[in-house]
Amino acid sequence: MADTPQLRDIFKAYDVRGVVPDELNATMAYAIGYGFARFAADQSSGENHLIIGRDMRSSGPELVHAIIAGASAAGAKVTEIGLASTDMLYFATGYLSSPGIMLTASHNPARYNGMKFCLSSAAPVGEESGLLEVLAFAEEILPSVPSPLPTAEAEHRELLEEFANHVRSFIDVDRLRPLKIVADCANGMGGLVAPNVFAKLPVSLDLMYGELDGNFPNHPADPIQPENLVDLQARILETQADVGLAFDGDADRVFLVDERGVPLSGSTTTAIVAKAMLEKHPHATVLYNCICSKTVREVIEEMGGIGVRTRVGHSFIKAVMAETDAVFGGEHSGHYYFRDNYRADSGIISALVVLEVLSASGGTLSELRRPFERYHASGEINNTVRDQQGVTAAVRSHYEALGALFDELDGLTVDLGSWWFNLRPSNTEPLLRLNVEAQNATECQRRVDEVLAIFSQVEAS
Repeated sequence: MADTPQLRDIFKAYDVRGVVPDELNATMAYAIGYGFARFAADQSSGENHLIIGRDMRSSGPELVHAIIAGASAAGAKVTEIGLASTDMLYFATGYLSSPGIMLTASHNPARYNGMKFCLSSAAPVGEESGLLEVLAFAEEILPSVPSPLPTAEAEHRELLEEFANHVRSFIDVDRLRPLKIVADCANGMGGLVAPNVFAKLPVSLDLMYGELDGNFPNHPADPIQPENLVDLQARILETQADVGLAFDGDADRVFLVDERGVPLSGSTTTAIVAKAMLEKHPHATVLYNCICSKTVREVIEEMGGIGVRTRVGHSFIKAVMAETDAVFGGEHSGHYYFRDNYRADSGIISALVVLEVLSASGGTLSELRRPFERYHASGEINNTVRDQQGVTAAVRSHYEALGALFDELDGLTVDLGSWWFNLRPSNTEPLLRLNVEAQNATECQRRVDEVLAIFSQVEAS
């Protein structure tokens, strides 16, 4: 039947994601658990052992049981860590030296669920690093998945305390001053992790929407959208807090908000953390993706570090971190990677690093951020186009005539000295994603309009 859900449709570039039960159900979860266990066993000569964690979504318990049953059918021994943030699952795969599956749909609405995968020590599994093999194994077993699903035993392991200790190890706790922090957890996994991390720190934590509720009754768990920061901004101003933290659903990302209620971009946070990491690790390598502000590169150079520019996406960044032994990597989207965190991303580690820097500065976050905000960025602008290649070629031709510098590390980056932009096609939709950075807001908007005018000309022809 045409409306029968297909496994292939929910396998994305980096993970599995779909509406439950229309696109992702227990039978499919069993097959995926089986498929990942087969794939992980092929990558290891040792014991076939998997770690599984989940977020707070209501579909989680049923799907976790199905994953465990499928993995067990493939011969895997399973350790379940229960409710966890994604970065806690990554930690578990390093701490226990085993591959893992995190059941989460991150910032997606309540009706979704999904899975993120990694090998031992958080080694990434994406479209180019094994996810298609997982799909092949899952499709192979899917027709023979038993009904009803069998039950399977899993060892249960509590790792929250070990994870909290690990997070705190990234800073000198004695350097913290008694800051007042508001954390909006959006009813996601930050509500579990943040109180445990901050419990042993000399700060005051005001927890907003900390109850774990996969229906997201207060607002969506997607802090990159400005409307989802409104409650946090109001609480900061109301309580005269020093810092606001906005977590996404699985709490691997965090966005910071200053004492005036103004959010920091991912590039600003990347630059602050990069400087701090280079103070602790002189002359180290730091990664930043191709849509980060030029400020990030400048800060790395000023600190005597080695800056390496990467493609967008965690699997690319983690691979380059392994190649270069980079101490830190940042993405404009709010993902921050640490070498000593098994090269995995963690929002709460990056937040603590910023809090340590802020404490040492003796000033406010609005003062701290100022030297790291040297340009104005447009933010990512998504444009629906019929012909991605045709539009991109026309843009390149236009700016080639103006003497621009180009690279195609990820999409098309065009640098004209006083301003630059990146144009990247979506892998799954007829979209071109435009990011522009210029000297000021007026110039930035003028350049956005200039590039979009070329889009319109090509689409109209």
